[in-house]
Amino acid sequence: MINNRFAMGKSQSENTKKKRDPGKTIEVLFKISEAVSNTRNLDELYKVIHESLDEILNVDNFFIALHNKKRDSIIFPYHVDEKDEIPEEIFNFSKTASSTGMVIKNRKPMIFYEKDIIRLAGQFKQKTIGTVSKIWLGAPLVIDDRVKGAIVIQSYKSPTAYEKNDLDLLNSVSQHIALAIERKESDEKLAEQRKILEKILESSPVGIALVKNRVFKWVNNEMVKMFGYQSKSELENQSTRIIYYDIDDYDIAGKKIYNSITTRGTADYESKLVKKDKTLFPAHIRLNSDNISDPMAWTIATFTDISQRKAVEKEKYERERLQGVLEMAGAVCHEINQPLQAILGYSELLLMGSDSDNNIKSIKFQATRLGRITRKLSNITHYRTVDYPGNTKIVDIWGAGDTEH
Repeated sequence: MINNRFAMGKSQSENTKKKRDPGKTIEVLFKISEAVSNTRNLDELYKVIHESLDEILNVDNFFIALHNKKRDSIIFPYHVDEKDEIPEEIFNFSKTASSTGMVIKNRKPMIFYEKDIIRLAGQFKQKTIGTVSKIWLGAPLVIDDRVKGAIVIQSYKSPTAYEKNDLDLLNSVSQHIALAIERKESDEKLAEQRKILEKILESSPVGIALVKNRVFKWVNNEMVKMFGYQSKSELENQSTRIIYYDIDDYDIAGKKIYNSITTRGTADYESKLVKKDKTLFPAHIRLNSDNISDPMAWTIATFTDISQRKAVEKEKYERERLQGVLEMAGAVCHEINQPLQAILGYSELLLMGSDSDNNIKSIKFQATRLGRITRKLSNITHYRTVDYPGNTKIVDIWGAGDTEH
């Protein structure tokens, strides 16, 4: 769409020269520099640049062109013109009859009159791009000896609409404009990278927090969910004391974190933490800091709920204990069964009246053996198993005792 925002409603004609005022020029440069921080995006910055330049130059027809060296193209992110609509991206830029291209290639400000524009197109054996202006002024946007693009003003009405001084002024402000655009682009790229990083962190299955001097400055949604809160605001800007059961746990953790980070650059430990409803749960905590001299200044912390892992470990421990009890019971039955069978046999012989003295001695011997077995069992603190017929294992009672075997 053709944009006449700056062409309409002006009381002075286009060929009326703007009064030169060095103080005004400085004020314009200050506005442009300030706009880098005050505008939300590049589009807003371009508009401020245009409006600011209107205070010192006639910018009824104005555009900003950016050069992509890899693509050999130029684009027009901002374009206000009385005649033409916003051009599409121009490819094969180095082989195109473009006055903007000449400014970028020659790395210097240039003036083109109508005849110059027509002659340039003839040299490339191409048609002119857009409506041919009576006078055209362009200045390169240079940053660190690199040409980023160009800013252009032009008039379709009179070849005397601008003078050489206007080109000098345009060139003097172009360097500041280039720097402002570069800074804003960097800000937007950084903001986009932050959004991407935040999305990655938000999708993490573990709790993640950015901590400053033991105060939560940012937490992800998993962190909120893990600790039973409803929103991030309940954790952010709160002391990390909120996740510890008492002040002692908080102090112990602080010392552990400080000592670990100052020596290894990271802290890695397990602790019981407290949820909003005051219930405790076991967690694995890892913290990293790139400032060993002041490790608490900024840290990135991850929190993993290990309740399930602990439950599995406990279940495994209980199974092993039960298995030990079962093996012990089998061994006890095996050892006690032998003297019991002997006692039973000798008792039957007594009832039959056969060699009573020897039978009584045998019964006493087996009873004594039972006593030894029970005493041995009462002293067992460690045990080992041995193979037993039937593809089973039983506890080796006689090999067990107060020391490991």
